[in-house]
Amino acid sequence: MGTTAGTAHQMFVAGKWADAADGATLPVVEPATEDVLGTVPDAHPDDLDQAVTAAAEAGPEWAAAGWQRRAALLRELAARIAERAADLAVLDSRDSGNPISGMRYDMASTPSEILYYAGIAGEAKGFTSPTGPDTLAYTVRQPYGLVARIIPFNHPFKFAAGKIAAPLAAGNCVVLKPAEQTSLSAIELARMTEDLFPPGVLSVLTGRGERVGAALAGHPAVPRIAFTGSVPTGHAILTAAAPHIKHVTLELGGKNPIIVFPDVDPVAAARAAITAMNLARANGQSCGSCSRLFVHDDIRGPFLDALVAGVEELRVGDPLADDTDIGPLAFGRHYERVLSYVAAGRREGATLLTGGGRPAGRERGYFVEPTVFADVADEMTIAREEIFGPVMSVLGWRDVDDVVARANAVEYGLTANVWTRDISTAHRLSQRLDAGYVYVNGTGRRPTGTPFGGWKNSGLGKENCLEELLSYTREKTVAVTL
Repeated sequence: MGTTAGTAHQMFVAGKWADAADGATLPVVEPATEDVLGTVPDAHPDDLDQAVTAAAEAGPEWAAAGWQRRAALLRELAARIAERAADLAVLDSRDSGNPISGMRYDMASTPSEILYYAGIAGEAKGFTSPTGPDTLAYTVRQPYGLVARIIPFNHPFKFAAGKIAAPLAAGNCVVLKPAEQTSLSAIELARMTEDLFPPGVLSVLTGRGERVGAALAGHPAVPRIAFTGSVPTGHAILTAAAPHIKHVTLELGGKNPIIVFPDVDPVAAARAAITAMNLARANGQSCGSCSRLFVHDDIRGPFLDALVAGVEELRVGDPLADDTDIGPLAFGRHYERVLSYVAAGRREGATLLTGGGRPAGRERGYFVEPTVFADVADEMTIAREEIFGPVMSVLGWRDVDDVVARANAVEYGLTANVWTRDISTAHRLSQRLDAGYVYVNGTGRRPTGTPFGGWKNSGLGKENCLEELLSYTREKTVAVTL
């Protein structure tokens, strides 16, 4: 496994390695250097038709194999990933710009996610209903047959491998579409499964969202779509899926608040906020990042001192270096977007405490220093819109009712975090916050099996739990008159 200059990668379609039907390609750009490493196919809708046809042929046998057989194959995939974790971490770090330490964490957690779904594969089952003596009524769960899984750029391999586990365990074939900017490890995943799954069970189509992604969302033979990414793309997928009444789940963006009460240690809370921002794991490129920090006025001073000190300790540099905490952003257009938000924060009157630009000595690569703004008002752009980068906004508060209303006053509702020593306060606020996942004194780490999903514009449905497995099946009721 490896990537060298000029490598022309292929994608995995219907059990075969292929170029795009019309030969179109996209460049593979290394975020740390801006060098072009090679190309990946820009899949054509005809390629999707091949994948769909192959899945239709492979689907009945895959479903009939039974959950025990599918679980065994998933366990083998998890073992293969664990064996190659070191190389996969390097590949993702180089392709995405995420620091190698963060990608090692991804490779360590991905097998666990796959094993979780292998372990609960048999729970996609039905039940019997009480009836009269002459009737038997029961339900069964059957797979959709084909699932489209569209993933973003921030955790390339973890999402590619982890997000196919539930639909495969439930008995579906999968067409996986990775982000166009970070496709290399999804291609490697296909290589790892080439001799594991029957042809057609897993296809990996690389390419632009507006080309193959749009075709995938609107294809009449794809009844089930799961997407992780931005709100605008989620809207587009729902629109494309609507004419065919597809089952769609969406894990979208977040502008997640952390509310810090005056009864906590401000230094500990500040350190936790840095961790919860996912700076040292994905350069702040995480839908779950706590980017709005509501800090009580009584401790805002020491909190800010500790926050700035902690952020300035983070080392920005070569993502492959062991001592690097923050690497470059994933691609050039996103780099410019994040810098535009920094400029908006300055223009609208927020106080820049640290960061805000390209680190000294880094003339190439999509590097942005970790950035902290204070004196942020709720109406400012940086307080309302998801930046998806290493930018944190600190806001003050004094009244509980007021801060809850302010925390809820955005279009997003993915996560929230409450920092307090008062257990009653923690429980009461958890009920009042408009978020699908609430941490109390948390750092953004989620226990395996806990449902994850957003409210409002942050998404539809739940992932990382039994509900996700069941969502890849359809429930059928059978009533038998004896």
